[in-house]
Amino acid sequence: MELRLHRHGRFRRWLGTRFGEDEVWGDRLWRRIVHCLGAGVLVYYLVPDDFFVVAPKVDILLLVLLATLVLEGLRHAAGLELPTIRPYEERQVASFVFYAIALAGAIILFPLPIAATVIFGTAFVDPLAGGLRDSGRYRPAYPALPFGLYVVLALVGLGVIGTWPLVWSLPLAIVAAAVALGVEYPTIPWVDDDLAMTFVPALVLYGVGVVALGLPT
Repeated sequence: MELRLHRHGRFRRWLGTRFGEDEVWGDRLWRRIVHCLGAGVLVYYLVPDDFFVVAPKVDILLLVLLATLVLEGLRHAAGLELPTIRPYEERQVASFVFYAIALAGAIILFPLPIAATVIFGTAFVDPLAGGLRDSGRYRPAYPALPFGLYVVLALVGLGVIGTWPLVWSLPLAIVAAAVALGVEYPTIPWVDDDLAMTFVPALVLYGVGVVALGLPT
């Protein structure tokens, strides 16, 4: 019996043709769209703790993460076919699992200003950086454009959401951007860039912003 959660790429093929491209291009675009949608996890902070009635919201977050892990387990143990799985992921842990761990971990382990900053950065800057590097036409915009976008998003996370003073938010945003792009660029088989791009800048921001400078959490 065939176990799959996709329609043989029909939607991705349709998406590619809408832009005059093929299924491969549509698959790449869809992965980047889904990646950006990961920022939606920040709605966690907008709902009350008892919003789900049956359990606290942190438990629901962990249940969603557990469901992701179960899907990945079924993919390997029972041959469950999932969409957007790249060939090199067929016999290893898929990137969406690391991404789910990164998003949930950022919320659980770090205060809101830092969690918002690194989630924004991983959700929006990571796909932009990868897309620019893969494009011959737009590659000259790398790394300046991703770096600038990360700084802006970090200012929103630290200075607007976290209300950290601009005198500290701006230099910390620049440092976080440099660290995030620094760990995103290299391809290391045993280190996922979603995890690195989330946790490494978060640890730097926590160490400097919260521990050293005593900024509010």
